[in-house]
Amino acid sequence: MSDSPHVDIESEVVLVLSTFSDLATAETCAKHLVEHRIAACVQIDGPIRSVYQWKGDIQTDEEFRLLVKTSPESLDECVTALKQHHPYELPEIVVLHAHASAAYASWVTEQTSGRK
Repeated sequence: MSDSPHVDIESEVVLVLSTFSDLATAETCAKHLVEHRIAACVQIDGPIRSVYQWKGDIQTDEEFRLLVKTSPESLDECVTALKQHHPYELPEIVVLHAHASAAYASWVTEQTSGRK
């Protein structure tokens, strides 16, 4: 038996990041993802400041960031739902594959099974 603190961190979960211009829209999207069992959990951070170039101009905007936790099996549906419910012309959708404890990954998979 290993004493490594990372022994149980072997199962995969998927984290999806996306930003929204206002809290109400971010909450609506988060609730849709959880209610339809596309995501196990969605955290909303913000407001945050985003600085970026858009159509030749430097933009600075206040945004709200979603951190979506889903299973690898639900990733395609998650990205599709974000695109369908996102108000931006070009939504930020960044996908990160992460390792999690077996128990947490199992919970994520359980929560994203049996779609509504």
